[in-house]
Amino acid sequence: MKTAIVTGASQGIGRATAEMFLEAGWRVGLIARSGDKLEHLADRYDTAVPLPADVTDPEAMASAFDAFSEETGRLDVLFNNAGMFGRAGTIDALDVAEFDQVMNVNVRGMFIAARLAFKQMRAQDPQGGRIINNGSISAYSPRDGSICYTTSKHAITGMTRTLSLDGRPFDIACGQIDIGNAETDMVTGLNAALEASGKPALDTMAVRDAATSVLHMANMPAEANVQFMTVMATKMPYIGRG
Repeated sequence: MKTAIVTGASQGIGRATAEMFLEAGWRVGLIARSGDKLEHLADRYDTAVPLPADVTDPEAMASAFDAFSEETGRLDVLFNNAGMFGRAGTIDALDVAEFDQVMNVNVRGMFIAARLAFKQMRAQDPQGGRIINNGSISAYSPRDGSICYTTSKHAITGMTRTLSLDGRPFDIACGQIDIGNAETDMVTGLNAALEASGKPALDTMAVRDAATSVLHMANMPAEANVQFMTVMATKMPYIGRG
């Protein structure tokens, strides 16, 4: 049975992806702060392993990864997903503490998870595995008022490229999925703010369509890798000029 850990598994893209992996017969470690939501998900799937932890806490994360590897024997895939948007605004309207919070979750948290996955994949026999980082359309084309989030997602692209290089000697592949306007709580909140200001809502796509793409990346054979994938709502304004 293939094994995976999904961070941010209690809601949004993380939850949808965890469910899709579980439905496909994977054994899945579920990491998020909301232990009750993870337990509720695990009640529906025999192969789900709830691992409540804060991705920014190195000790809690190490304990979660250790518990999963002790139960399963190996880790085939990490979906490095947990993240946050933060408050929208121009740079002068935001506090440094707000920037630090987004970077702490989106960059430091993903670094911690990738580090633990890399360590496990390098040590296991047979060696190797796959790390899939959740980037964003914002890693290439930002929306206004997203200085903290966009900066963090540019950092993730650098993390992905470096992990891809460093993982080659150990058969550890790393790819990045850049998702645009999946119907998550974050996008719902953005749409509510847009509508309140009299602006048109964002075009969206079903969150399970994003999860399908992650599963495709995870199912690639060891000798192949999706380095970068962009999956987005068809009509979102990413390509072209306004």
